[in-house]
Amino acid sequence: MFGMLSGAWRYRFFISSSIRTELRTKFVRSRLGGLWMILNPLAQVVIFAFVLSAVLSSKLPGITNRYAYAIYLMAGTLGWSLFAEIVNRCLTLFIDNANILKKLSFPRIALPFIVVGSALVNNVLLFFAVLLIFGALGHVPGTALLALPALMALTIALGLGIGLGLGVLNVFMRDVGQVVPVAMQFLYWFTPVVYMANIIPEAYRSWLALNPLVPIVVAYHDILLYDRVPQASSLVGAAAIAAVSLFVSLVLFRKAIPEMVDQL
Repeated sequence: MFGMLSGAWRYRFFISSSIRTELRTKFVRSRLGGLWMILNPLAQVVIFAFVLSAVLSSKLPGITNRYAYAIYLMAGTLGWSLFAEIVNRCLTLFIDNANILKKLSFPRIALPFIVVGSALVNNVLLFFAVLLIFGALGHVPGTALLALPALMALTIALGLGIGLGLGVLNVFMRDVGQVVPVAMQFLYWFTPVVYMANIIPEAYRSWLALNPLVPIVVAYHDILLYDRVPQASSLVGAAAIAAVSLFVSLVLFRKAIPEMVDQL
């Protein structure tokens, strides 16, 4: 495992140049360029804000600001979009890069690092766009923002741990690629991005404890909406799941590398 990581470090310039090339070619013929990376999640926020704010605004205790619901949505979307992009891209990562895997010799672990780097750039751009909108709405986050990089690292670890394992399985069982998008839709609505967790009936609230994304998204809300640093104890479970899933996925990836090329 350390050999894979050291290989990725030796090819760090290949990884960084691949990220730049990917971002450049994606928007080379687009006049808006990198704006498209942030317009899609922001458009989703606008849709939910217009459609659901009148329904849910009265059920958001502790938030009285006129634009509080839109702010709440953007904070949760920032965390969800980072996780979802990594999982969705890792799902088809090896299938999409089959030709490269067959023709070039390089550490295969570089591919997930390229995905993470690209997703991180997209998310940072979205973060700055969110900050600008927050300022326009009269909401300025405070010093709790200093805790955001650690929270983003946890989100990346969880997304990569789940996505990498699913990507390997998808090479051998293509049904995985059909099931995961549906599961991601369920997971989205099972995570308090659009609603607050405390509006869920008591009988179903315990089910949220099974979702490791819940404390992560709640932590995004704490930092960006309430300007408070999340308690480390609330994120221990998510961190443990991220660590275990990442370890298992790396082991699975290492053992499956020789057979993946033949399957592709």
